[in-house]
Amino acid sequence: MKSSLPQKILSTIATVWFVGYAPVASGTFGTLAALVFFVALWPTDFTLLMITAAVIVVGTVAADVAEGYFNEKDSHRIVIDEVAGFFVSILYVPKGFIVLVLAFFLFRGFDIIKPPPVNYMERIKGGLGVMLDDVAAGIYVNIILQIATRMRFF
Repeated sequence: MKSSLPQKILSTIATVWFVGYAPVASGTFGTLAALVFFVALWPTDFTLLMITAAVIVVGTVAADVAEGYFNEKDSHRIVIDEVAGFFVSILYVPKGFIVLVLAFFLFRGFDIIKPPPVNYMERIKGGLGVMLDDVAAGIYVNIILQIATRMRFF
């Protein structure tokens, strides 16, 4: 079956411009792409909130289409969810080298381990399920970072 141009474009967005094609650890590379994007732009928290909202909305549609394009549920090539989850992890948290590195590793841990209710989110069908488990993992990380930075652990 031939793919349409919109399907190819949305699948490219879902793979974060082919980052998801990394031969190993595509989720880690997707998270790294989010970190690099953040550091390159260093947006204000409000701007990051707007970017995160846009990534979640567009990512949900893109992931849904990409599942059909790849003919695979939550394909490892879909990494837009890692971008959204990492951005959620660092929303309204004081940003510094230690916090960003900690956010990276904590997010990857929560995304891989998928503690409840994160593991329930991925059972939702389509692009919404692809996105929500990473957003939920990002919320866990954000809560940890909010507490740790307020208690001045770093």
